[in-house]
Amino acid sequence: MIVILEKNITDKKMDEIISLLEENMFSVYKSSSEEEVILHVSGGKPGFNSKNLKHLEGIADVIKTDESFKLSGRKNKNENTLITLPGYEGVEIGGNGIAIIAGPCSVENEKQIFEIAELVAKCGARILRGGAFKPRSSPYSFQGLGADGLKLIRKAADTFKLAVVTEVMDTRHVDLIEEYTDIFQVGSRNMQNYPLLKELGKRKKPVLLKRGFAARIEEWLLSAEYILSGGNEGVILCERGIRTFENFTRNTFDLSAIPVIHQKSHLPIAADPSHATGLRQRVIPMARAAVAAGADAIMVEVHNNPQHALSDGPQALEPDQFCLLLSQLKRIAEVIDRKII
Repeated sequence: MIVILEKNITDKKMDEIISLLEENMFSVYKSSSEEEVILHVSGGKPGFNSKNLKHLEGIADVIKTDESFKLSGRKNKNENTLITLPGYEGVEIGGNGIAIIAGPCSVENEKQIFEIAELVAKCGARILRGGAFKPRSSPYSFQGLGADGLKLIRKAADTFKLAVVTEVMDTRHVDLIEEYTDIFQVGSRNMQNYPLLKELGKRKKPVLLKRGFAARIEEWLLSAEYILSGGNEGVILCERGIRTFENFTRNTFDLSAIPVIHQKSHLPIAADPSHATGLRQRVIPMARAAVAAGADAIMVEVHNNPQHALSDGPQALEPDQFCLLLSQLKRIAEVIDRKII
């Protein structure tokens, strides 16, 4: 349920109300705006009558909600969440602009990441992606450079004035990755890694949460709840394709999830056509379609020598393809009264 507090409530009275709720086994998350303070409340002692709350001093209204995704749901916050990155003027996700996130699947060496960072910056991207810790299906595949990879991507990004998004797989790596990244990425395999989500909920940096390859939209939003309920309001959802019976594509790119998320949630949504399709010749048309569908960010893989990439080479765009894609996305964005940033 949602408890709306009176506009001029004192801090003392607010603390008393929160203490009462917690004594009755409720979990309480507080959010505030210029207009009101809201308590998002879940759980509760069996038999507790929430109607009694309406009569307490300091409470303006109590609203029951049937949706399980209370914090990420549009019913609880009508205005869109806007993600900004301190130190990167004009870079925001969730507003009228469409952010471009680009880079290799994995950081392989200094020459590679610097060449790609220079390329994507020149073409117009503002956020550099690249994995230092890589979850791979086979234990014998390249697993990333670890801490050395983080240092390299941070150095390359700073050189070309780019923000960084990189994947976190383990609670033990959160502190280390937080030193080097601007956005944590939670991959598809870890969408339901609840200890990791809870830990990221305690952090201040945004989290890009990819949809699990077999996850329903409700499950995806519930994973976002773990982060939001910890106090971190900076969640970016990312559609990256789901596994279906079709085998002519790597995954089925659920473009319909984009407008559904905008209807159901206030959180911004990115699209990753690289992982969705698995082949570079399919990435460009699907990226175009994602912009038209309303994505707030497009994330694609780019490599300076994809034939020799250590991971996901077939889906990485070549340099000239990436620049062509951005020029096309700018024109599509203009048609729907948006812009590429």
